[in-house]
Amino acid sequence: MPLKMILNSMYICVKDMDRAINFYELLLDQKVSERDSVFSIFNFEHNRLCLFNPSKVNERHIWGNNCLPSFQVNNMELLLKRINELSVPIGFPLTKIGESLVLEFKDSEGNDIEAYCKQTN
Repeated sequence: MPLKMILNSMYICVKDMDRAINFYELLLDQKVSERDSVFSIFNFEHNRLCLFNPSKVNERHIWGNNCLPSFQVNNMELLLKRINELSVPIGFPLTKIGESLVLEFKDSEGNDIEAYCKQTN
């Protein structure tokens, strides 16, 4: 039997759990599913986006882009409006790559987040 791997969750490290939860609740327009000072979870249909605060368990962490969440969106203009409302910087400007419009922005903790919108002709 061959190895089968299924991605069902991912986590990004945060420095301030309350600030990060607030940011993602506003960005995703949904409430956190499980709130904890160490590990909080946003549930999606087939995946989970988790927030982890390594300092709460005395884990050493080198900050940087350890994980790049990539969200597919149905309307890039609406996403740009939300990013503007959150006053977060865009790290990679809106660019057409293949069949998609792609951009990256920073979350409240300094992590890069990618978003893309497939274009139809």
